[in-house]
Amino acid sequence: MPTKSTNSVAYVRDQMLEDMPAPNMSTGIVGWMRTNLFSTVGNSILTIISIIVIYFAVVGIYDFAIGNAIYEGTGGADCRVEGSGACWPYIGDRFNFMIYGFYPEADYWRPNLVFAVGAVLLFLLATPQIPGKMISGALFLIAFPFLAYFLLAGGGFTGLEEVPSEKWGGLMLTLVVAVTGIVASFPIGVLLALGRRSDMPLVRSVCVVFIELWRGVPLITVLFMASVMLPLFLPEGTNFDKLVRALVGVTLFTAAYTAEVVRGGLQAIPKGQYEAADALGMNYFQATVLIILPQALKLVIPGIVNNSISLFKDTTLVSIVGLIDLLGAVKASTSTGDWTAPSIPITGYFFAALVFWIFTFTMSRYSIYMERRLDTGHKN
Repeated sequence: MPTKSTNSVAYVRDQMLEDMPAPNMSTGIVGWMRTNLFSTVGNSILTIISIIVIYFAVVGIYDFAIGNAIYEGTGGADCRVEGSGACWPYIGDRFNFMIYGFYPEADYWRPNLVFAVGAVLLFLLATPQIPGKMISGALFLIAFPFLAYFLLAGGGFTGLEEVPSEKWGGLMLTLVVAVTGIVASFPIGVLLALGRRSDMPLVRSVCVVFIELWRGVPLITVLFMASVMLPLFLPEGTNFDKLVRALVGVTLFTAAYTAEVVRGGLQAIPKGQYEAADALGMNYFQATVLIILPQALKLVIPGIVNNSISLFKDTTLVSIVGLIDLLGAVKASTSTGDWTAPSIPITGYFFAALVFWIFTFTMSRYSIYMERRLDTGHKN
């Protein structure tokens, strides 16, 4: 039976076509919104709700801090305007007290110098591109504390007027407590974490008892005990400065939490790293310092920074022992007769919240930067 034959003709292009641009709906701001904000019905609903909440929050903050704010005035009477927002003349009038407390005005250059030197050293330490980290670290951890103490306290061989810690206050006191607590608690926390994982039962038991004891007590109780109860256990005639007691309590309290964070990083290190150190003939100290701790600390950067942020905010609790930090200075400044208006306390707390947010947000962003810089993993 005859079959019908078919002829097929194939066309082969001998020139490549130019790449076509991506669809308009998948690129640019529109594409980003479709991918991240409106990818599903549920995400679209959440996005709309979030936009509404953010809108009202931003509008409210703007109206209070800028739109309806009062910028000129010499007393609370100038801020008693119906519907008015923040009373910024009050912040300007009480600014020095919020920063320095009762520190003598003629000696403001001393804490300013401490702030400047500390900021420069922190910048040198925090910037990876700047060499000489060993020198910067030694200056910050060894020389700077002595410089800060002698400048702020004065007296003795310095020839400066002595300023007792009772006159320290405001943001200056907040930074003193926070920086001292963060820096001093870190090495103690690392030693406690190593001790809790020790093979020696006595060392491990002591570290466990210390950590669980301090973690089981609120910080406000620790400060109260350090201020009121500690002198009762000391020999008669022995007296510690009130600020020193608070610093010791804050440091030991934070060290217990830091120890648990570091212990989590130590437990995350594979056993093969310990075996590799043993194979290289390293002793315990060499293996811990050169191999184990660097990896463990890199893993727990978020936890360490979280503890630091919590401590920075918890410095407001030192008011329980009679110390006037930034928040305490705001409370004290709103009780004077010159500045009394409904919006003044809110303005003071708004200013304090803004200062705390600036510091904590900076710490958080630097933590993210260090995580990305030290990340050695392979992400898709």
